[in-house]
Amino acid sequence: MASLSCSSDLATLINQTAAAHYLCNQFDSISRKLNDTTYAVDNTYLLFSAYLVFAMQLGFAMLCAGSVRAKNTMNIMLTNVLDAAAGGLSYYLFGFAFAFGSPSNGFIGRHFFGLRDYPIPTADYSFFLYQWAFAIAVAGITSGSIAERTQFVAYLIYSSFLTGFVYPVVSHWFWSADGWASATRSDGNVLFGSGVIDFAGSGVVHMVGGIAGLWGALIEGPRIGRFDRTGRSVALRGHSASLVVLGSFLLWFGWYGFNPGSFFTIAKGYGGASYNGQWSAIGRTAVTTTLAGSTAALTTLFSKRLLVGHWNVIDMCNGLLGGFAAITSGCAVVEPWAAIVCGFVAAWVLIALNKLAAKVEYDDPLEAAQLHGGCGAWGVLFTGLFAKREYVEEIYGIGRPCGALMNGGGKLLAAQLIQIVVVCGWVTATMGPLFYGLHKMNLLRISRDDETAGMDLTRHGGFAYAYHDDEDGSSRGVGLMMRKVEPASTSPSPRAVSQLSLHPLSISSL
Repeated sequence: MASLSCSSDLATLINQTAAAHYLCNQFDSISRKLNDTTYAVDNTYLLFSAYLVFAMQLGFAMLCAGSVRAKNTMNIMLTNVLDAAAGGLSYYLFGFAFAFGSPSNGFIGRHFFGLRDYPIPTADYSFFLYQWAFAIAVAGITSGSIAERTQFVAYLIYSSFLTGFVYPVVSHWFWSADGWASATRSDGNVLFGSGVIDFAGSGVVHMVGGIAGLWGALIEGPRIGRFDRTGRSVALRGHSASLVVLGSFLLWFGWYGFNPGSFFTIAKGYGGASYNGQWSAIGRTAVTTTLAGSTAALTTLFSKRLLVGHWNVIDMCNGLLGGFAAITSGCAVVEPWAAIVCGFVAAWVLIALNKLAAKVEYDDPLEAAQLHGGCGAWGVLFTGLFAKREYVEEIYGIGRPCGALMNGGGKLLAAQLIQIVVVCGWVTATMGPLFYGLHKMNLLRISRDDETAGMDLTRHGGFAYAYHDDEDGSSRGVGLMMRKVEPASTSPSPRAVSQLSLHPLSISSL
């Protein structure tokens, strides 16, 4: 079509100047419509992916609510809403500019504050919305680590700081066209001739959120009653396995926007056969995501059955999410069989880190630091080992190194190791002092009395449910009352069930 765009050339071919003008105008019109259609399809795809990623906030909310005790349900739900709302403003004002404000230096962006001078020819509002959904996911990860004992003002401060500065700087390093370690640097001067491949954010998203939560939980200390006087671990079980399962499935669904959506466009061919295009790579990415999560879930289920003697749905859900967090880095550049390896190892990383956490008396109600931080780090390494050359070159360009176990040498693996180190260092240097400063100003942890009674009652005006919890005896609610019956031995009897009783004064209120 390009050779026929000049009417004079076409006139020479057909000896009709008027006809040449007419045909060229028609060709130009068709070309513009095709370009508009391609742009519309790509933007619609990215918007739909952004909606899926945002829906993960509902998954986080349900997962967090089910994983805490009933007396703190309103508090943890409020923090999830806060992450989205506060993150929306902070990312709009500062975060997006720090992350993608190009042209800039390799450390931090410096344009598009408050979306000034945006959109640009290469990016539209859909890109901002997608990146905002990622930013608030980071804050949601961190909130799980410090649940059930943190003051509301601390949530507000750390969430805004994390989404407005800490996370955007990391995403600039590895995802911006100007980032010093980005695999998509516009000048082609990539780290070790490779750049860091963190396609959808095992390091950029999950490690940042997990390490931030690690420092928050370490500085706060464990919840009251989590460890006895001898240091023995005491389970403070969440109040609803149903909410945990619901949240896990919502996160699973949203991950199909998180990983495949990170291509940003879908209407792009790779050459060769008609099926060889970005649409096929997106489908493959969804498959690798599914296989890694499924493998990790099953590995955790059977491993925990052998270790503790129970079939535990909570452990299975955490294993599932650990597999997803791990595959997020290399989902687009590995074969499906390699995703199974990724999920299998991720499950054991999670189990081992949970054992270590109990040994050192570290308390994380949602296992967020272990799951997102630990499994995310494994995912970054996994990409450096198993990235396939064909897929790397399709996405990042010809001549890029692939995984060390795929005959690619050690350049990509070295870049991935550097990412782990710098992410750990940056988040430690920023979030550690923030949490410590809040602790010193008595703005981090709630009082012992408030923690014992539950934040729903002391901080939020009442319980999410009218309930009775035998573990603390602090509630005096009426209405529907739920009492948990724990197994008397290590191997529970099949007859042991959760009992539901009604307060005699509550029948009229149901």
